[in-house]
Amino acid sequence: MTVHGDTRVDDYYWMRDDTRQDSVVLAHLQAENDYAQKTLQHTEALQQTLFDEIKGRIVKDDNSVPVRIGRYFYSSEVTGDNEYEVHVRADDFNGHNKTTLLDVNQRAAGHEFYSLGGLTVSPNTSLLAFSEDTLSRRIYTIRVKDLTTDTELSDIIEGAASTVVWQNDNQAFYYIKKDPQTLLGYQVFRHKLGEPQASDTLIYQENDSAYYTDISKSKDGSDIYIWHSSTETSGVSVIDANDPNARAQLFLPLRTGIEYSVSKLGDWYYIYTNDGAVNFRLVKVPADNVQNRDSWEEVVAADDNVQLVDYSLFNDHLVFEQRQDGLSRTTIRQLSTGYEFELQFDDPIYSAFLTGNRELDNSAVRLYYTSLTTPGSYYEFDLASGARTLLKQSQVLGGFDAKAYRSERLMIPARDGKTIPVSLVYRIDQFKQDGSNPLYQYGYGAYGSTIEPTFSISRLSLLDRGFVFAIAHVRGSEMLGRPWYDMGKKRHKQNTFNDFVDVTQALVAQRYCAKEKVCAVGGSAGGLLMGAIANQAPQDYCAIAAHVPFVDVVTTMLDESIPLTTNEYDEWGNPNQKDDYFTMLRYSPYDNVSAQNYPHLLVTTGLHDSQVQYFEPMKWVAKLRELKTDQNRLVFKTDMEAGHGGASGRFKRIHETALEYAFFFDILDM
Repeated sequence: MTVHGDTRVDDYYWMRDDTRQDSVVLAHLQAENDYAQKTLQHTEALQQTLFDEIKGRIVKDDNSVPVRIGRYFYSSEVTGDNEYEVHVRADDFNGHNKTTLLDVNQRAAGHEFYSLGGLTVSPNTSLLAFSEDTLSRRIYTIRVKDLTTDTELSDIIEGAASTVVWQNDNQAFYYIKKDPQTLLGYQVFRHKLGEPQASDTLIYQENDSAYYTDISKSKDGSDIYIWHSSTETSGVSVIDANDPNARAQLFLPLRTGIEYSVSKLGDWYYIYTNDGAVNFRLVKVPADNVQNRDSWEEVVAADDNVQLVDYSLFNDHLVFEQRQDGLSRTTIRQLSTGYEFELQFDDPIYSAFLTGNRELDNSAVRLYYTSLTTPGSYYEFDLASGARTLLKQSQVLGGFDAKAYRSERLMIPARDGKTIPVSLVYRIDQFKQDGSNPLYQYGYGAYGSTIEPTFSISRLSLLDRGFVFAIAHVRGSEMLGRPWYDMGKKRHKQNTFNDFVDVTQALVAQRYCAKEKVCAVGGSAGGLLMGAIANQAPQDYCAIAAHVPFVDVVTTMLDESIPLTTNEYDEWGNPNQKDDYFTMLRYSPYDNVSAQNYPHLLVTTGLHDSQVQYFEPMKWVAKLRELKTDQNRLVFKTDMEAGHGGASGRFKRIHETALEYAFFFDILDM
């Protein structure tokens, strides 16, 4: 392949088979699976021990916290050894007159993989639209159930995204059609009940493959939104949910580099935007004058040192979440008076997310709260007083005691003088800051996605065996605001890899862990991070687990037929441009495999992965086998039924975690 005068030879390009039916390719993957099974056979008892241990901490019979939507309270329940939930609704929070909407276990029966994409009840509460994927390609089939008769309608929508939004007359709904090749959702259709899919009305078509398309409904139910989102530009078109013949109207023109989203409250639209605000701000504008920027009124002002992360509107209150120096804070403001106060939490390092606030007339705001030592907890805070009510905290079986663990936030200097936040946790009686503990270091660092310091039941199996667990909040995330993301993308991508390695070296130097016991883990874009550090700093890691890793960066980004490619130009760069090509080529893991020693490597993928195609890790592993000069383990496992998210079902996923942990424990002779 010759681009910009540079020629690359790819000896393993033949491993790509878009049909996933080539007998030679499938045989190779099966041979790798057989080798993985043989290589790790002696750890099977340990894997089973870990599986039983993790599963034993999970409450088998568990319910979600009911959420009020209109006249009903909606929730889900899981029981016994069932892999999937049962969705229910009731007349009140306490579950009176509870009825079943959908038993996902029944829907999943007979399928190796099953994913419920979403379910949406019609405005009159008598119809349920739901989407399901049985292949793990994130292409869904939408069906409709009559809740009054408990029967399915004849309406079936194929090749769709997961989201459904109802028209207010209950006679039609909106959905997104996906391109079968690129898997991009690019067409919004209106489907009238009882009519064939072929007669559905096209409402909007996205012709720019750099944009993702999504749909939702305003909190008051009056608007349907079509979201247009690329990496650096976003906006929304609005449809009148009460008009069966409505067309989509662009709210504000799209402007390169400007992102905005909207919410409706009475006669006002609230606009969340980076227009004039690197870390975003919130303004409001009268609904009858949205095109007039002079009519914008400041609600939450721009602050270069504080990022506005999220917000939720109520009839007379605004709740907004901000992040400063990597730490979250949540504020309630009364709109009529301007009086505001900040919510108080218990842990110094935590995550708090607005969730389940589906109605404007709520008297309390609901948040999901967690930390590295605190199991997930649902709280309601009174909007007037701030009084806190715990609705539910996830139970951890097996005698879990939060006081046995300690979390810390470190700020570690990077090689260029920036300071990298690190969240870590360990079991107090297993930890000595003497350089003897093993380390499990996790990283992602892309798309502005911030890996929050949240609780994990499975992680206890690491901590109880003496591991220090660390999240390196490297550039490419937004832990330190939008500039932190901008410094870890496109031509600055090398910062992501440098940050991760600098964190590792600092944790060793500060004696949080042993140099010879460092394990690193990342998936997807975090798998790219793993591939880069394996090439660039193999001496700093004992073992690396790379899950569904994006490792063939240049070849993939040059191929517009591969799903998600064109959407990603503003994230990685466009290799059709010479400077971007050579920037990406310098770090692309596949292109930089060399004859050197590598750490022990565990690589996993799914045959039906729609985001990182299976052949990227397959090729990477083959090239590593060809060139690496060590005798360390290289194990490659492909789930022949799954996609990007791995196995479906709440217990099946534990097997994947147990495999990874056992791989590390065995290498460390634990």
